[in-house]
Amino acid sequence: MLDDALKSQLQTYLGMLRQPIRLIATLDESETGIEMRSLLQTIVGLSDKVSLDTSGADARAPSFVVARDGETQGVRFAGLPLGHEFTSLVLALLWTGGHPPKVEQDVLDAIKALDGDFNFEVYMSLSCHNCPDVVQALSLMAIFNPKVKTVVIEGGAFQAEVTEREIMAVPMVFLNGKVFGSGRMSVEEIVAKIDTGAADRDAAKINAKETFDVLIVGGGPAGAAAAVYAARKGIRVGIAAERFGGQVNDTMAIENYISVLETDGPKFGAAMEAQVRHYGVDIMNLQRASKVVPATAPGGLIQVQMENGGELSARTVILSTGARWRNVNVPGEQRYKNKGVAYCPHCDGPLFKGKRTAVIGGGNSGIEAAIDLAGIVAHVTVI
Repeated sequence: MLDDALKSQLQTYLGMLRQPIRLIATLDESETGIEMRSLLQTIVGLSDKVSLDTSGADARAPSFVVARDGETQGVRFAGLPLGHEFTSLVLALLWTGGHPPKVEQDVLDAIKALDGDFNFEVYMSLSCHNCPDVVQALSLMAIFNPKVKTVVIEGGAFQAEVTEREIMAVPMVFLNGKVFGSGRMSVEEIVAKIDTGAADRDAAKINAKETFDVLIVGGGPAGAAAAVYAARKGIRVGIAAERFGGQVNDTMAIENYISVLETDGPKFGAAMEAQVRHYGVDIMNLQRASKVVPATAPGGLIQVQMENGGELSARTVILSTGARWRNVNVPGEQRYKNKGVAYCPHCDGPLFKGKRTAVIGGGNSGIEAAIDLAGIVAHVTVI
């Protein structure tokens, strides 16, 4: 199942485990179950710190849990975590085995402080490039807080569930049996959504910020460029953004950025953030501006009010609010969003297998989407 190069890479990663882990599997004789057994045996054969227990009796089969040795709780993968999700599996193994995650300490502290019963189910497809962020965020939360339980479900292997729950877009997240959210979400966004005191704490942090020489509202490529130019002048610069990188994070392939032959949105966004942070810019994520209050006198300060109640002040404000998915604004579009109306053929296409679909848009993206879907669905109509 894994070629020699991938096995070699995986063995190197497993060498970073600091403590033993075990894989607790609930297997069956389906094709996916047989492939899962082979995958788990391969992993066990690459490290003496990993053991396999096939006595699992979970309701979803085939599935397996990545747990610390001596424990039964951890991240559960229902279906094969391959394709884009192979990295999610590797990270779950490393984090469970004691290898530290690359996240800010205050994020880990917020995860550990969550109190309540949080049972997450996240549906993904192996072709979805947006899913790994959500899968990895929920995996991290389950590994570092025993009150959080996470099941990662490959929609293709559990088609009956997908149909019953009317899932027509991935990633789709359920919390305690109810829809929690869909689309790409960062771990900070998820934690903020379930942590009832997060907004007040964020507002307090915002209010404590000193005045910026330049404050940029928006964290896409334009905002990042403005921040780098300003920070190189040696002045105090801040960025307030809902999600650093903006819509570019949702772009699968970028092949027209000068000097970069090809990359993808998440890599491009991460590179932008690294460059901006290199110049000491204060990046404030998960922040949505609600109002800009002009200075009352020449040379005075501009106030930017945030939706969480916080307020920032600056001598200069640059608005770079970016772009969003284009909507056609017809009746039913918002009502059926993620319930038949989708925006990513790569991520959501497999969920429409055998169905009649329509693609709205005749440009290059629309035609590419139609061609991609033609190999999956029953019929495609381009409008």
